[in-house]
Amino acid sequence: MAKIRVGRPDVAIDASAHTPGVPQGNAKGAYEREAGHHPDGKADARRSTGIVPERHNPVLPEMPNIPPP
Repeated sequence: MAKIRVGRPDVAIDASAHTPGVPQGNAKGAYEREAGHHPDGKADARRSTGIVPERHNPVLPEMPNIPPP
């Protein structure tokens, strides 16, 4: 196996994975700023695509809304 040269680590080995005080993007209540997300936790095609999202929504209201990934 080849030897790989690496530098010194930038962080301490026992450092926390999350830095306290850093805001997260998944905060509750930001639905008016996030297109396609609804307060009940559901989403529509606008969440996943910006190219004619109406064509990616269900054809009939009875159909489940499964937006593209």
